[in-house]
Amino acid sequence: MDSVFANVVQAPEDPILGVTVAYNKDTSPNKLNLGVGAYRTEEGKPLVLNVVRRAEQILVNDQARVKEYLPIVGLAEFNKLSAKLILGADSPAIAESRVTTVQGLSGTGSLRVGAEFLARHYHQRTIYIPLPTWGNHPKIFTIAGLSVKTYRYYDPATRGLDFQGLLEDLGAAPSGAIVLLHACAHNPTGVDPTLEQWEQIRQLMRSKALLPFFDSAYQGFASGSLDIDAQPVRLFVADGGECLVAQSYAKNMGLYGERVGALSIVCKKADVSSRVESQLKLVIRPMYSNPPLHGASIVATVLKDRDLYNEWTVELKAMADRIITMRQKLFDALTARGTPGDWSHIIKQIGMFTFTGLNSEQVAFMTKEYHIYMTSDGRISMAGLSSKTVPHLADAIHAAVTRLG
Repeated sequence: MDSVFANVVQAPEDPILGVTVAYNKDTSPNKLNLGVGAYRTEEGKPLVLNVVRRAEQILVNDQARVKEYLPIVGLAEFNKLSAKLILGADSPAIAESRVTTVQGLSGTGSLRVGAEFLARHYHQRTIYIPLPTWGNHPKIFTIAGLSVKTYRYYDPATRGLDFQGLLEDLGAAPSGAIVLLHACAHNPTGVDPTLEQWEQIRQLMRSKALLPFFDSAYQGFASGSLDIDAQPVRLFVADGGECLVAQSYAKNMGLYGERVGALSIVCKKADVSSRVESQLKLVIRPMYSNPPLHGASIVATVLKDRDLYNEWTVELKAMADRIITMRQKLFDALTARGTPGDWSHIIKQIGMFTFTGLNSEQVAFMTKEYHIYMTSDGRISMAGLSSKTVPHLADAIHAAVTRLG
């Protein structure tokens, strides 16, 4: 008898995670994976931060620790410290109890909880996301019940921000629509608005009562400063208006597999905030009941201890600086080879990813001839590069551009 699932069709690989699957099958000693969105050391190895190991040791040695369920909203101390980290320790919104924060399953889970809450309780069911954006964004919002539309963001001609297009599209959006904003280090382009441009975006959005939903996956990882990377979010909170912020500790604490994140909703009044929290619980309970304990305990241990926190900021800056160095080395290598075109966008863009401007045909050529793996849109993870592999990548880009144009 046939399986009851015989009619299930084979689904395509995830376009991002599928790159790693193909890379793992390649037997070439020169293969290079620039698709994975995870930090790597100069030796190409995953990194566990020293401060994370220290925090884990403290937790292991604490005999009073138990493995009981967390509340639906997660670890209270973690939530409080996460809100402070993104909004600022002196945030009036926190002081006035206008912020409700729940622990989520990293950035993806936090976005999903926020999306389901909005689909149930917000009067507008349309969310505008940047074009392009992280591949998981449209899926998260669609499956939660929101209608997804795009606004112009990246300009392929300049390999920079299409600011005029962005303002026009948000200006034409219906009043009250939700707008997804990358807090810093836009994924996949590495292109961010300036602070002055953020202020124009804020004024436009507030004048049209558009609801900001920030995705903050890289705080501290873009510039090396936690405060600088949080400025766009704080700009929107300072005006007293409402917004949502999803945070992830995958990149900035290297806690990828621990799935540690938070969703904060900033409201206009404290009583609204407490009602919002009560409804967030009703979203979370049937979804995963309550979040995991270990990762959030690591983050709370680091954030509440001055010495550990300071050590973290040093390690975080070292990661950000290494990526900035890789950008410079790749730019220099392409310049030295006389590779056709302007490659200055590599050093102008910020964060883990660079949108190279390579097309899918050039990417396929580089994979076949040079065993270099990346997403077909030409996005590369700068963290996957090292001083040793930069020349190999520069050779591949040079060959792809000169042969295929």
